[in-house]
Amino acid sequence: MSETARVHVHVQSLYVESQSSPDDERYVFAYTVTIRNMGRSSVQLLGRYWLITNGNGRETEVQGEGVIGEQPHIAPGGEYQYTSGAVLETSMGTMQGHYVMVDEQGDAFHVDIPVFRLAIQTHIH
Repeated sequence: MSETARVHVHVQSLYVESQSSPDDERYVFAYTVTIRNMGRSSVQLLGRYWLITNGNGRETEVQGEGVIGEQPHIAPGGEYQYTSGAVLETSMGTMQGHYVMVDEQGDAFHVDIPVFRLAIQTHIH
């Protein structure tokens, strides 16, 4: 089984109305990421790459070490969860990317983060 297949990523996003200002074209979104290690050996998250696309199609790339200032080790069968945020100029957009991880042997590999939506939730009555 490939390394990528052993690590599963799930993302849930939320519009943060209290920090947003639509009149100023400022829409704040929070997203919670759960990373599960389904493999038999520990892995460590070293870095991240995000491609953020707003509702007008404008793309922003973000990359850096770790997530929220950490480079967590994830034990076999374990998971790591964190919450971060993104600010868009539009009321909807998407994010996608990958994590750079390393296994116990020191071999680096990428784990894809599937595309997910950032959007204001609408309530249907």
